[in-house]
Formats: sequence, structure tokens, C-alpha cells
Amino acid sequence: MNEPDEPIVESPELVRPYVITNGRGLPEDGQFNLITLVTASDQPRPAHLDPEKHRVLDLCAGGMLSVAEIAGHMKLPIGIVKVVLSDLSSEGYLVVRPPVPRAQLADVSLLQEVLDGLHARFG
Repeated sequence: MNEPDEPIVESPELVRPYVITNGRGLPEDGQFNLITLVTASDQPRPAHLDPEKHRVLDLCAGGMLSVAEIAGHMKLPIGIVKVVLSDLSSEGYLVVRPPVPRAQLADVSLLQEVLDGLHARFG
């Protein structure tokens, strides 16, 4: 039993991940990976959304966040966050920007020709 001055220790929320996703698994399309950027759309938010969806929209209202950042802020597994993001995206509440593809390496011989031309022109 707690003494009157002693703080009461609250238990953490015990919501199982399958409850958050309604038992669904990861989306098949692979739309979201760890570095996919997400932001909230201008669409008005309805009141009937789940608390996790409201939290994602609150996080994304300030600008672009990656899927990994959202999962870190929410302290949820990546898979659960991907399901929530997929729902919000399909409902039009999120704008999703895929990661920028890796740049191709420049041809070394072309760079050498440019450098030689600059040396010839400007000394």
C-alpha cells in the first residue's frame, strides 16, 4: 500500500498491437519503408478516428517525417505504424513521398574531361 506522500506508479497502457491494427497484417504494396516521408494533408480530420491515427496526424502536421521517426515517437513497432499509415493514406489524410532514389555515380572519364577543360580554359 502507498503512503500518502508516495507517488502512485501508473501502469503503462497495455494495448496489444493486433488491437491497433484490427488484426490486419502489413500492407502488400510495399508503399512504406523506413525512409518514406509522410505529412498530413489539408483534408479536415474526422472525430471518429482511432487514437493512434490522431496521434500520427498530430505528429505529421508539422511537416515531413519518416516512417522510422513516426514509429520512434509513437513507441510502436514499424509494422504497426505501416498499417496505420496505410489506412490514413488510403483515406486521404496523409501525403506520402517515396524516398528519393539513389543517385547514379558519375562517369569518372567524363569528370576528368571536364576538369581538363577547366584547366585548359582557366589555367
